[in-house]
Order: sequence, then C-alpha cells, then structure tokens
Amino acid sequence: MTAVSCSLKHLLRWLRARDGPLCALPLLGIPGHAPMLLWASLLVLAPVIGELAAAKPVISLHPPWTTVFRGETVTLTCNASRIHAAENMKWYRWFLGAAVLRDTPGNTLKARVSGMYRCQTRGSLLSDSVSLIFSSERLVLQAPASVFEGDTLVLRCRVRQGEKLGTVTYSWNRKVVSSSPEARDLVIPQASLNNSGFYGCSGFLQGNRYPYRSSARYVNIQELFPQPKLEVIPPQPMEGGSVNLSCRTQLPLERSDALLSFIFFRDHGVMLSNWSRSPELQITVVWREDSGSYWCEASEAISGIRKRSHPLQVRVHGVPVSAVLLETQPQGGHVLAGERLVLVCSVAEGTGDTTFSWHREDTGERLGSTRQRSQRAELEIPAVVGSHTGRYYCTADNGHGLACSRALNVTVTGTPGNRSGLIAAKATGVLLSILLLAVVLWTYAQRHRNSGHGFPGNSARSPPATGPEEAPQAGCPAPGELPWSYDKVHAGEGDLVYSEIQFMQLGQEGAARTSRTSLDKHDLVVYSAVKTRLPEDSAGKLRSQDEDAVESYENVQFA
Repeated sequence: MTAVSCSLKHLLRWLRARDGPLCALPLLGIPGHAPMLLWASLLVLAPVIGELAAAKPVISLHPPWTTVFRGETVTLTCNASRIHAAENMKWYRWFLGAAVLRDTPGNTLKARVSGMYRCQTRGSLLSDSVSLIFSSERLVLQAPASVFEGDTLVLRCRVRQGEKLGTVTYSWNRKVVSSSPEARDLVIPQASLNNSGFYGCSGFLQGNRYPYRSSARYVNIQELFPQPKLEVIPPQPMEGGSVNLSCRTQLPLERSDALLSFIFFRDHGVMLSNWSRSPELQITVVWREDSGSYWCEASEAISGIRKRSHPLQVRVHGVPVSAVLLETQPQGGHVLAGERLVLVCSVAEGTGDTTFSWHREDTGERLGSTRQRSQRAELEIPAVVGSHTGRYYCTADNGHGLACSRALNVTVTGTPGNRSGLIAAKATGVLLSILLLAVVLWTYAQRHRNSGHGFPGNSARSPPATGPEEAPQAGCPAPGELPWSYDKVHAGEGDLVYSEIQFMQLGQEGAARTSRTSLDKHDLVVYSAVKTRLPEDSAGKLRSQDEDAVESYENVQFA
C-alpha cells in the first residue's frame, strides 16, 4: 500500500499539472498488482478527485476593470477554494499565457502587461483565464471581468488621468442607450442574459470639440446557474413504492457562496413542497393516480433569479393481481343452518384500488362486490339456510386484468327450526337438573332436621350380630357400596334420647358387620341431634297438653 500511496501523490501532481482526461493516466511504473490496487483506490477516491477537478481558484481584480491605461497597475488575487485554503498553502503559481510567470508566497500579483492570466495553488487545478488590456488609446470603455445575471452591470467611459470628459454617450450593439452632459457611468441593475453584447462609448474632452470613441468591447452576462433539470428515481416507479425527486443545477465557482432554494410542483401547479434549501424531495408512497407532469424551480434570493425546469412526465406502474384465493369462516366450508358465513377473498400480489366480487358457480349469481385499496376483502352472510349450499368463487381486478379464484364448496347442514329446538331442549334440561338438585337438597335437609321422629318411644333397635366368619345375609349391598341407616334410639339412662346414623361396613373377606358403639367409643357413628324427653306421668305416658307431645324434644348440642 505504500507504493499505492506514493502513486496517488504522483497522480495528484499529474492532475494539477495537466488538465487532461483520466483515460490518459500513465501506470506510473508501479510493479506487480499495484496498478489494480491503484484503480481500486481511484474508485474509492472518485468523489475527492471530482472535488479536485471542480475546485479551481478564481482570479479577482482590483480595480475591477479589465481595460486600463498603459503604465497603470492591476492587482490580481488568486482565491483558492475552501478545500485548498485549509491546506495552508505556502506558494501560488502564476501563468501568463501558457508560460509560468512566477511563484509568489502570497496570493496576489501586480500586473502591468496585457495578456491572459491564470493561477494555481498547491493541490488545485489551473484557474480560468482573465484577459487584461493595458491600452494606449485616448478614451477607453471599462467593464468588469465577469458579470452574472442579477448583478448590477457598471460600465465606465474614461480618459487618461489629468483630462476631463464632457458629454458621454454609450452604445449597445451600435445603438445609443444613454447620453449625459456629464461623464457618468452606465448602470444596468438586475442585468439579464439579454444585456450581453458589444458596448462602446464616445465623448468630448472639455475645451475640445473633437469627439473621441472607445474600442467596442463585448460584455458577456453569464448565467448565475443553469436551468434546473428534474430527475426521478426510480424512473419508472411502482405503486406502493417511494419516489425521489431531484432538482439539479449548479452555481459557478465565482458565486459558489450563493444560496439557492428549491420547490417542486405537479399538474395544474399543485405544490408538492415549500421553498427549501434541499434540492431533493421524497414522496414516500405513490399510486397510479399520482402519474402526471412534474417540474421544479430554483431561486437565488439576493439576485431574484428564478428558473423552472422542463416538465417531466412520470408514470406510476401498477402490479397486477395474482393468486386469488377464496376462504370461508368457519373454515372448510361446513356451516350449520342459522350460523354466520364469511367469504374471504384475497390476493398474493396487486397494488392500487382492487375490485373484489363474489359469485356462485352453480347458479351464476353475483353475490356482491367492493372496491378498496387492500389485498383482502370479506363478504358476510349473517345466517345461512339450506339454499346457500353450493359452489362459490371470487374475482379481483385492479385495472391490469381480471383474476379468478378456484371454486369452493359450501355445505349447510340442519335447519334453523331444529337448531332452535335443540337450544330450547338443552336449556330445559339444564333447568330441570337445577330443579331436581334443589329438591334433593331440600329433602335431605328435611330428613336431617326431623331424623328423631316417627319411631316408638320405648323401643330400642339393635343390629343383627354376625360372627367374624359368617357370610352376608340376603339383601346386603354388594361389595364396595357404602349404605347408611338412620335410627332413633331411646337410651335407658335418664331421659336422654338421641338419633344415630349407622354405617354398614363390609369386612376384608366379604362378611357384613354392623358396628354400633356408645358416644365415646367409635368415630364412625355420627349423632346428628340429642334431645331430652319430657318426664312421664303416673300412667307411663308423656306429659303434654295434646296428642303430638310425643314428638316434642329439645335439641341438646354436643361440644
């Protein structure tokens, strides 16, 4: 890479010394594969080389006239670009014609000889030439070196020092444009390209009736910037994509510090943007209706110069619809009568507004259509009936051709009446189940509350005793069942009466055993209520005031 770096230095020196095309570049004696590396480096440095080519110095004059009298001096200044000015140049080279005049440590030169002057700085190309005329005539017309449209053009008719002019007349293309009794300058504010031409002047010296005429001098009014050109990228935009508009123009080196503003328009003068310093405009999304004529304008505020580009026809291309697909919700095309059916029509590709239509293949009926900017649309049938059974398909068209989907079978099963009866039957079953459960719970609560009623008061009931090896008696529940029995027991101790829930448990060998214990000996006997019997009278009957007194007990709660 060291060889390549050195070669680039030689290349830049060659560019500065010559104003030739890049195709004439020598290989600079680089061995091996270095030329390939050099060209690769040139591709990387292409923007820099472009700046070098465009970064020419500009010569300015003081006084600003290109024609002066012999013996006078004009100071030339070599104004380097910002890029090269930042390099802290130590010398400037001046040329008179094709020959090198001299190198100067500063950027100024005192000129006293007629000719074409150019300058160069370290790292730049040669400047444009400036023509100076040191005249020996009696009367001269003085004009600036360069004038751009929008500038104020000043022309001066002048005689040698020590002499005075009387009446002065200015001409343009041999036509008198101004005449004054005093020697005044010809001033043209806001010069335009039409003001270019041959100018001359004539006048009388004070005290002398003999008129003097200057040589004709061509004054060229230069464009401040060329007519802008509108560029569209991509040149053939697609619907749904973005477009970049670029308003291309360029300022001259002498006026590179001028500020341009840009604005964009389309058909019928519709503004696409406001005035902006940026020559670019991005339209994020374009559609077919955005096709039309576009143009841009550029303006320089100080001079008031405003130029418009040629209109450019932009056509936005659409993508045809393709891969049309019909689907149903619910999926599969099977639906119960009375249910909702949705026919979904979609496309894999397609831009712009698309017209979707739904059809029945078996009857040729058109069910409906819609137009929207989408790749998917739906048609809803709120409640299907048996007559909706059939083959369906859909179409899509966005103006680039009609596309159809494959036919899809839709099957409707059942009838709306059966469906309603089924729903009513289900609801009735649920209500009856709830009612039955409520009756069972209420019955169980009543039996639990009245478990001590309905048994003889003095009778005690004992379960039949069975031995360990005895087989279960007839009528016993099968193994695995857990039967319960409810007894009212009258204990002989005191006046205590209680109710017992008796648990029948089968043994390991299938024998039925009945367990009955006292209150404090068996945890499988559950006592739901304990009551105290009222004392009997002398006749052995319960004391009460009516015949139902036998059912009168007090609840005694156990801790």
